[in-house]
Amino acid sequence: MNALSLTPAERQQIDQGAWFSKLSEPLRNDILQRAYVRRLPDETMLSHRGEPAEEWSAVAKGAVRVSSVSLAGKQISLTYVEPGTWFGDIALFDGLPRTHDAYAHGDTTLLCVRKADFHALLKAHSELYDALLRLNCRRLRLMFDMIEDLNTRPLAARLAKQVLLLARSYGVQEGDEIRIGLQLAQEDLAQLLGASRQRVNQELKAFEREGAVRVEPTRLVVLSREKLLAAAAR
Repeated sequence: MNALSLTPAERQQIDQGAWFSKLSEPLRNDILQRAYVRRLPDETMLSHRGEPAEEWSAVAKGAVRVSSVSLAGKQISLTYVEPGTWFGDIALFDGLPRTHDAYAHGDTTLLCVRKADFHALLKAHSELYDALLRLNCRRLRLMFDMIEDLNTRPLAARLAKQVLLLARSYGVQEGDEIRIGLQLAQEDLAQLLGASRQRVNQELKAFEREGAVRVEPTRLVVLSREKLLAAAAR
């Protein structure tokens, strides 16, 4: 399947992606002409740590869970790649193996570019070098922000910030409420925040008492964005 096999909603996610939408039209068209579509059921492994990189991808639907394995053999979720986001270019640049495992989270659609086509795009479009440099600078800034938050902010502030990010990426407006479409257990949230499930549960209950969120099985509903913003700023 080529990029034309995307549904209108999936194509919109790609076209409106913050990074992709800023590329020139010729480069966007060339990427789409070289790309193909992969549709993956929940928990399909995309790649594992230590294997060579073979493709560059963007999420058109669903999410990709990037994870690692602890010394005790437990899977630890590090981040979720959201629709409209491109990933996998670093290992194609430096030629080193993949650093983490990646799984489809929910039914997921990817737009993929093979390694040879990725390098052909770089040769044909010098613009792509600059665009990927900016993309990786943004990733680095976000990583430093996360490290700073982990070391300086209390858990409640970090949790509020994470819920707001999830609402921005996966939120579905339902009247005055925002339902987060990404299915996450409290253990998943805890792993993202480097905390225990019990402590995250306590903070979510506190948010519920304040009227900021409603906790449903594997779902969060934002009731007050303003109260979450206040919690994130504490």
